[in-house]
Amino acid sequence: MLRRRHVSKIQNQGQDSPGSGSNGQYREQTEGQTCRMFLRPQTHTISSLTDCLLKFVLFSSNLLFTALGLATLGLGLWGLFNKESFTQEKLDSIGTDPMLLFVFLGLVLSLLCLTGCVGAVRENCCLLRTFSVVLLFLVAAQVLAAIVAYSLQGQITNLLRTGMLNAMVRYQDDLDLRFITDEIQTGLQCCGADNYRDWQINSYFNCSAPGIQACSVPPSCCVDPLENGTVWNSQCGVGAQLLDEFSAQSVIFLGGCLGSISRWIEQHSGLIGTVAIVLLGVQLIMLIVATRLLDNIQWNRTQAQQRMARS
Repeated sequence: MLRRRHVSKIQNQGQDSPGSGSNGQYREQTEGQTCRMFLRPQTHTISSLTDCLLKFVLFSSNLLFTALGLATLGLGLWGLFNKESFTQEKLDSIGTDPMLLFVFLGLVLSLLCLTGCVGAVRENCCLLRTFSVVLLFLVAAQVLAAIVAYSLQGQITNLLRTGMLNAMVRYQDDLDLRFITDEIQTGLQCCGADNYRDWQINSYFNCSAPGIQACSVPPSCCVDPLENGTVWNSQCGVGAQLLDEFSAQSVIFLGGCLGSISRWIEQHSGLIGTVAIVLLGVQLIMLIVATRLLDNIQWNRTQAQQRMARS
């Protein structure tokens, strides 16, 4: 009887041994699943944090430039409406209005940065791709423009001379051109394009013109245009073209603005280069961030589709 119980016990242990192997396999599978469950949320968390950081950088920078673009656009529109540029009499010359440049730049900057903002927040691949392509084109255009400007300095000087002479011709007729010309002459302490006698090109300041302004220059050419330091003396340049250079130098600036602009650029070349590099660097960073965010969004969507296909 005891021998039968011993044999039965051995048989029961033999029957339990396969179960022990099954339990071991189950334990290994459970540990593997636990390990994968532990690692998968960690990777997803890192990816989510990276995406959030990229979204924040792209959204905040684009929001700042959107506000700047809207301000520029508003300034341009305000200038056009304030001068009544849309009236029938002024529509023919609206194409040369400098306020149109502000409108164009503000509109392009606002639309581009708004595209980046919405694309980052909504994770819209189409908007992000459009933003990246346009920004890449703008960066390439700026680099190309810098290279062309450096290699064609002589032609650019001629263009500046032509532009300033045209502004001098329309000095009394266009308030924007008058403001720009006065600011250049006052800030750089210059008069005319090459010298003060260039104002002969203006029909009001020409010596053959009737009126008190004949053979004169604008008050912004005067060495001391403020009378008693407070009142703008609009007659300080009257008859200045009739004076010889020795007598005129105590009343007006003799040198032209083109030479002053060249000297100003040479003196501030370091600052100009630094600002240009910083602006270009900011655009490149925004381009890299947008591209990286676009790749992450596409990767996350691909992974989600694969998980749904497996399930």
